[in-house]
Amino acid sequence: MYKVLDKDTIEMEIVPNIPMARRGFPPRVELSEIVNAVLYKMKTGVQWEYLPVTALFAQRALTWQGVYYHFRKWCLSGTFYRCWTSILEKYRDRLDLSSVDLDGSHTPAKRGGEDVQYQGRKKSKTTNALYLTDRQGLPLAMSQPVEGNHNDLYEIEVQFEVVTATLENSRIDIGGAVSQRRCGF
Repeated sequence: MYKVLDKDTIEMEIVPNIPMARRGFPPRVELSEIVNAVLYKMKTGVQWEYLPVTALFAQRALTWQGVYYHFRKWCLSGTFYRCWTSILEKYRDRLDLSSVDLDGSHTPAKRGGEDVQYQGRKKSKTTNALYLTDRQGLPLAMSQPVEGNHNDLYEIEVQFEVVTATLENSRIDIGGAVSQRRCGF
């Protein structure tokens, strides 16, 4: 059985943030195994239909469509965002907030997507996002992606509000942190 994280970590850190259905049938397999299958897909980048479900589940395996169903449901309900903010809140004392780094990233989006535009410098369609990290380089928050035909400073106030909202939801105060950023910021 492939494991991305051990079962105890998944059950302590992720499963409490998954909303439980009030009606309907309970899942046929443990939620920790479904989460492990989703994490395996995210880590390896394997296509959904090639997900090795028989190797990811201990006794009764879901189909790849079943794993995708749960993944999509959790995406739409904001489950991954809640997991991220709760983990940040729980371990905020381990973060080195003596300085924070803010930087942008133009990422080629070869197959398109919602927020992509042609970027002449990259000679492809790209998307752009801002990332905030602590002094050790651990990611704390990121903005919503914007079209790649804009520079890193495009709507910086709006994008920075999204980044700081994630930190506020995690009860992380960066008021005293020294900000390291490139000249464009």
